[in-house]
Amino acid sequence: MRKSLKFQTQYNIMENKVEHIPYNFVKISSNKSLQNSIDFYHTMNKRRSCRYFSDTDIDPKIIENLILTAGTAPSGAHKQPWTFVVIDNKNKTLRKKIRDAAEKEEKLSYESRMTQEWLDALAPLGTNWEKPFLENAPYLIVVLRQRHGINEEGSKIKHYYTSESVGIAVGILISAIHNAGLVTLTHTPSPMNFLKKILNRPDNEIPYVLLPLGYPTEDATVPNLTRKSLKEIMVKF
Repeated sequence: MRKSLKFQTQYNIMENKVEHIPYNFVKISSNKSLQNSIDFYHTMNKRRSCRYFSDTDIDPKIIENLILTAGTAPSGAHKQPWTFVVIDNKNKTLRKKIRDAAEKEEKLSYESRMTQEWLDALAPLGTNWEKPFLENAPYLIVVLRQRHGINEEGSKIKHYYTSESVGIAVGILISAIHNAGLVTLTHTPSPMNFLKKILNRPDNEIPYVLLPLGYPTEDATVPNLTRKSLKEIMVKF
């Protein structure tokens, strides 16, 4: 007897089901949980976006661990729709190409694309179209979002909630960078298609954010900003 389509679908799902294993969860006391939450908040509250990078080298293993940490992020249907391209300071020609292309887009944005309201909002921060950190920082990490996957036969693999998934991964990556005693900056020149071309990435990948990272210079400064209070950002029922 021929199985119904519904039965076939359910059968295939059960047949391909991922094995479930016991969750290796280590419970800690409420007091320890509270202290951990306080400690982590104070750690992350010291995080700042830095635009001034020293040329001090970084152990490549640290970079690998940062990427591995970002890769622990949850993702739609566990498709992990991200690619992290790491560029060190030995690739000077490539870094120069990236900086030139980014500054070309940024200059256009500052001179003709941005509204006056946007420019006024940025003015207190002292930013402009020049991005020397793209050459000065020891490492650049270009995060790309995979619109879909590609299997060994070259067919498309459906991905889900890709923007949300990659956004979570980037948040974890930024936290990991700060936790490792390094600084970074979220750079999102618009449009960013030049990165895809320069890095020769496949059609299914879209540039999401560029993160220069390293140690700050001894004379590095950051804007004296304050963050919104808990009352301003939390709604409690």
